[in-house]
Amino acid sequence: MIADDDEKWLTAATAAVKQNAFYMQRAIDSNNLKDALKFSAQMLSELRTSKLAPHKYYELYIRAFNELGKLEIFFREETGRGCSIAELYELVQHAGNILPRLYLLCTIGSVYIKSKDVTATDILKDLVEMCRAVQHPLRGLFLRSYLTQVTRDKLPSIGSELEGDVDAHMNALEFVLQNFTEMNKLWVRMQHQGPSREKEKREKERNELRDLVGKNLHVLSQLDGVDLGIYRDTVLPRILEQVVNCKDELAQCYLMDCIIQVFPDDFHLQTLDVLLGACPQLQSSVDIKTVLSGLMERLSNYAASSVEALPNFLQVEAFSKFNYAIGKVVEAQVDLSASASVTLYLFLLKFTLHVYADRLDYVDQVLGSCVTQLSATGKLCDDKAAKQIITFLRAPLEKYNSVVTILKLTNYPRVMEYLDHETNKAMAIIIVQSILENSTHIATANEVDALFELTKSLIKDFDGIIDDEVDEEDFQEEQNSVARLVHMLYNDDPEEMYKIIFTVRKHILTGGPKRLPLTIPPLVFSALKLIRRVPSGDENPFGDDASATPKKILQLLNEAIEVLSDVSASDLALRLYLQCAQAANDCGLEAVAYEFFTKAYLLYEEEISDSKAQVTALHLIIGTLQRMRVFNVENRDTLTYKAQGYSTKLLKKPDQCRAVYECAHLFWADECENMKDGERVVLCLKRAQKIADAAQKMTTASRGTSSTGSVALYVELLNKYLYFLEKGNPQVTGDTIQSLAELIRSETKKVESGAGPFINSTLRYMEFQRQQDGGMSEKYQKIKMEWFE
Repeated sequence: MIADDDEKWLTAATAAVKQNAFYMQRAIDSNNLKDALKFSAQMLSELRTSKLAPHKYYELYIRAFNELGKLEIFFREETGRGCSIAELYELVQHAGNILPRLYLLCTIGSVYIKSKDVTATDILKDLVEMCRAVQHPLRGLFLRSYLTQVTRDKLPSIGSELEGDVDAHMNALEFVLQNFTEMNKLWVRMQHQGPSREKEKREKERNELRDLVGKNLHVLSQLDGVDLGIYRDTVLPRILEQVVNCKDELAQCYLMDCIIQVFPDDFHLQTLDVLLGACPQLQSSVDIKTVLSGLMERLSNYAASSVEALPNFLQVEAFSKFNYAIGKVVEAQVDLSASASVTLYLFLLKFTLHVYADRLDYVDQVLGSCVTQLSATGKLCDDKAAKQIITFLRAPLEKYNSVVTILKLTNYPRVMEYLDHETNKAMAIIIVQSILENSTHIATANEVDALFELTKSLIKDFDGIIDDEVDEEDFQEEQNSVARLVHMLYNDDPEEMYKIIFTVRKHILTGGPKRLPLTIPPLVFSALKLIRRVPSGDENPFGDDASATPKKILQLLNEAIEVLSDVSASDLALRLYLQCAQAANDCGLEAVAYEFFTKAYLLYEEEISDSKAQVTALHLIIGTLQRMRVFNVENRDTLTYKAQGYSTKLLKKPDQCRAVYECAHLFWADECENMKDGERVVLCLKRAQKIADAAQKMTTASRGTSSTGSVALYVELLNKYLYFLEKGNPQVTGDTIQSLAELIRSETKKVESGAGPFINSTLRYMEFQRQQDGGMSEKYQKIKMEWFE
């Protein structure tokens, strides 16, 4: 309903403006000054309305403004035809209503200034004073906006046709400042016009009119006579006085932003203390974050665009002033939220990183100031504030792209302490990802300790935090990142690397049963890499009891792996024990290697009960033991016979058979003559064949027919015999192989075997070897192939 009324009133007022403008133009065309003034005054009388909303009033004003441009041209032409400009200036003041009179006075006043018959100062002073007669906020704002518009190109300035002396420049400056002051007062007064229930509507309307006031500051910034001295001593204090004293949130926020945007960067830099000094005096409801961020962003861009400007930042101590000002703002605005205060320090941090990137002490100081502010709030429960902290902490990480640099900031971990567990973990993931993406190598134990303290939410189990609630896939991804992180910890110096391993172990072992199986393996393999770089032997190569030796490193790993057996990760612990045993073998540490095998055997006996897991574990044990060369005869026999005993106790006969014939490799090593026992090899193979026979009988008894699986076992055994035949085992003869081949033929006839492709491949291989030249062919010639037919 109100919108319809506005449209109706605007339509009526616009029609009146058009009608009077038509008659005014006709009078202008006929050079009738009296009628031109008459109809122009009637046209301008439409601007006296109080019924229109600001945006509707603006449409009406623009129509009148366009017509006044024609009238101004007419006035100039009249003075060219001999009409006295002074008389015209007096004549327009006879208009009946004050508002049309002042519009006409401003129009003829602009012509009067151009004529140079009087000084511009006198006319400007006269106009700005007489405009005080209109105190209605809306009408007064547009009247003074018109005054600014028609006089902006008539102000005395250096190099223009109206160039004057210093006094003239100062008077022009005074005119703009006075007009700005009056306009701001009118603009602020609008909030009190009308009932309180319409306050929100009025604030919206005021916001639409803010550019009318801001134009004055733009004009000020364009005046040639305004140098740094005048700006510092006159312009800025006068503007800030008006900004602070108006005590209006909208005006203060907008005008502070205008000051920052319209005046030069070097002016801001040299008057930083004055501008920042006004910030704590602003209303508590003012969005001070926007004001300060705008200023810091402007100066950051200035520093980035001009290398010559950087010394000025140091000279004026810009960082100290910003830091002090933000502290004062936080102190003055007691209701400032945690999110808002963190945002302020975030802007200061970004400014510091842009302008003082090489000053880590400044960056750390900002972090410390943030800690001081957060100390009053404790752990952050506000999601918005927590997100701001994440952004705050990411800023230096993204700037330096080096976690090593971040570790030098003593207050960085102190800020992270105010995050809740989940947010802290999210930040820890960001830190780890930064290391991985930038391939950052952490090279000292102290740095590693500091890093793991930063990322402890990914590594350590905390009381009251249940990881079972975490998505399993996410948890696995987090711990995989930690595992990758361990491999980024490296130092060429074995002694320092040992300290790093020791430090990592200290932190890793604080994890719980879900974490340890994922984080201990990378620790073990990182340590095993170190063992390869450390001289072997029990003697200390560095002459220092605290120094690294293979034995000490393996003892450290022994303690770490023991933890896995306590957290239901026996399979993994057994694998790692065998890896360490292999490393001890390479270093010639027999006692240590035997200890690792002993622990692996104990785990196999006591912890591994699943039949499939037993088969896998046993094959790993046999494979590792076969490669061991450090054991004496007694120790090797003990471990070998133990492995054979485990093989015969597996649940399924086929598994027993395969494990037993794998044990044959424990008695034959190509490169060691003292580890070639052909008789034991054959004994193992025959024992395996007996187990295969037993498996065949059990299958026949239960199913009434021979089994395909048993035939496959025989073929596997045949391949083992062929392997040892080629290796030169004198106990493996053609007769032995021939008898096994005959057995395979007879069993194949009893059942339509699925092992046919396996048999055929074996036979083709044997035929191929028979046809080769040399000793290998002779070995295969002793085997008769007729059984195949």
